[in-house]
Amino acid sequence: MKVLLVEDEPKVSAFIRKGLEEEHFDVEVAYDGTFGARLALAHSFDLVILDVILPGMSGFEVLKAIRQRDQDVPVLMLTALGTTADKLEGFDAGADDYLVKPFDFPELLARVRALTRRRGHVVKGATLALADLTLDTAAKTVTRAGQPLKLTAREFALLELLLRNKGRVLSRAEIAEHSWEDSFDAGSNVIDVYVNYLRNKVDKPFPSKLIHTVVGMGYVMREEER
Repeated sequence: MKVLLVEDEPKVSAFIRKGLEEEHFDVEVAYDGTFGARLALAHSFDLVILDVILPGMSGFEVLKAIRQRDQDVPVLMLTALGTTADKLEGFDAGADDYLVKPFDFPELLARVRALTRRRGHVVKGATLALADLTLDTAAKTVTRAGQPLKLTAREFALLELLLRNKGRVLSRAEIAEHSWEDSFDAGSNVIDVYVNYLRNKVDKPFPSKLIHTVVGMGYVMREEER
């Protein structure tokens, strides 16, 4: 597995690199955002670990540049910025996971393994559908009633999870485990915020609703009962 680490603190980058290489990862390091973006766009990586506060370009800017070219490579944000607003900005830009400094290396390693394992099990070319809503996992497109819907990477991942489990109530804990790992505080409302984002795009413009709240239990995707 080839990992790109974009981290400007030499001690932190050396610590992470040493630990990952001991676990047989091939690690390339960039010490500023501009060079990190250049490497990410010029080469193929199985995972990108990305700081936010970087010289040249911020981590969020680097992530946006990556997502314009590659929607699939997993990106783990690793930063001291740990508020819910910071995490939402990272997820909006296309992050797959978000780990706040200071961190324990075993937790970082667990997240790295989870992200690379998840990528290895992606089913190419699958189309998911419910009523007049269609999601193409290969083309990364979503349409409803023939109209294209523009979703962020995080919204797309959440919608895909809900569609793969249509008819089944997913608790916030299950959604966190499959889409956010452990990258947010248990008491935060990140998942609720993103469900609301999805509803505004998937349900609000259309007469029938597909995303439903089951009070005290979680969320379910199904057609409205008539």
